[in-house]
Amino acid sequence: MKGDHLGELEELILLTVGSLHPHAYAPAIKDELVEKMNRKVVLSSIHTVLNRLESKHFVKSDFGESTPERGGKRKRYFEITPEGFKSLQELKLKRDALWNNLLTLVPSYK
Repeated sequence: MKGDHLGELEELILLTVGSLHPHAYAPAIKDELVEKMNRKVVLSSIHTVLNRLESKHFVKSDFGESTPERGGKRKRYFEITPEGFKSLQELKLKRDALWNNLLTLVPSYK
C-alpha cells in the first residue's frame, strides 16, 4: 500500500516503541536510541515520526496520569499495533533476503 513504507528513522522508532512497551514515550525513545544505536535525534523529530506512524496505524497512543514532577503534564505513551508489527516483520524478511544474497555472492565479507 502506498504510504506504508517505513523510512530508516521510522523503523528505528517503531522498533524502539515495541522494545520499551509499556514505557514508550518520546524522551524514553530518544534515550534508547542514544544508548542502543548511538544515534542522536532531537525530540521534535521523534514527535513528528510518532505522529506519522500513528497516522499510518503502526502505533497507537494514550495519555498516562499527570504527575507533580512534570508540572501536572501527562506523558503520551505509544504502543505498536498489529499493523506496525507486521510491517516490521515484512521489512526484516526483505532485509534478511538482501543480506543472504550478499553473503552468498561475496563470501569474503563473512
